[in-house]
Amino acid sequence: MSQPIEVDLPHQLGTAAARQRIEGGFGKFANYVPGGHVTEHRWDGDTLHFTVEGMGQRVAVRLEVADRNVHAVFQLPAFLAMFAEPLRAKLQKDGPKLLE
Repeated sequence: MSQPIEVDLPHQLGTAAARQRIEGGFGKFANYVPGGHVTEHRWDGDTLHFTVEGMGQRVAVRLEVADRNVHAVFQLPAFLAMFAEPLRAKLQKDGPKLLE
């Protein structure tokens, strides 16, 4: 495994509203992995765990929802490590839009 990509997505929604928005659109995060689609997901308190599969690879994702922030952690397999920085930049730029 490569180093995880960690990004903070600020919001002004509060935890409950942020969870609701995430529940309705977390599948959009699969678009950040070429050919990606969500294969499984589960909530553990205010943390959403899900798996994105794309290019024959599995990416584990964790979204920790807080009152003013969502901490996103993408654990890329070594094969996709070359996409780490472009993925981080795209998440930082477009990630907050997913909470709108």
